[in-house]
Amino acid sequence: MRQTTLILALALGAGCDEPAAEESAQTATETTEAPEAEPEAQEPAAAEPTLTATVGEPAPSFTLTDQAGNEHSLADLRGKIVVLEWINPQCPYVQRHYGAGTMTGLDGEFPDDEVTWLAIDSSHFVEAADAEAWRQEHEIAYPILLDNSGEVGHAYDATTTPNMFVIDGEGVLRYSGAIDDDPRGRNDSPTNYVNQAVQALRNGDPVETAQTEPYGCSVKYGNS
Repeated sequence: MRQTTLILALALGAGCDEPAAEESAQTATETTEAPEAEPEAQEPAAAEPTLTATVGEPAPSFTLTDQAGNEHSLADLRGKIVVLEWINPQCPYVQRHYGAGTMTGLDGEFPDDEVTWLAIDSSHFVEAADAEAWRQEHEIAYPILLDNSGEVGHAYDATTTPNMFVIDGEGVLRYSGAIDDDPRGRNDSPTNYVNQAVQALRNGDPVETAQTEPYGCSVKYGNS
């Protein structure tokens, strides 16, 4: 009887060991399985281009239609100095400067093959016929680009009329601000910042006064 009990105990012990072995083998298999591959590290996204004009940085690109229906693209003017003038014929400051020939006279001094002057009207109410009438009245040689949506005006952060910008041949903004240092028109010999900037670029020199506070009427954007 004792011998039978011993045999039975050995048989039961052997039967209990088998599942443990299977579990151990399963655990060993799970342990030795290769871990899931980690997702590849992604390169950081490229920096967004500057959305507003900053002196020393590439000027915001644009394409606008002028009073005659012709398109003008800043990208097409690469290699030339570009002067941008924000304009509104209803503004007394603009009227004074055009009465004095400040803009038209200065544009006439620059060689056409080196410098392009573009006026931009971001007034939400601007009409092509009115812009053309202003050009004819003041014998303006350069076009007036229509920016009724104000998109380009906001890109350049144009706040007043006039508000001037000078871009070099590489498309970099080199001057931003007022046309001169004479807001009230009382100085017989005002310092013309735009003339200084353009002449410096033509001579291959840095622009000494690269930024000033513009003066004039507020730009009449659609939400103004």
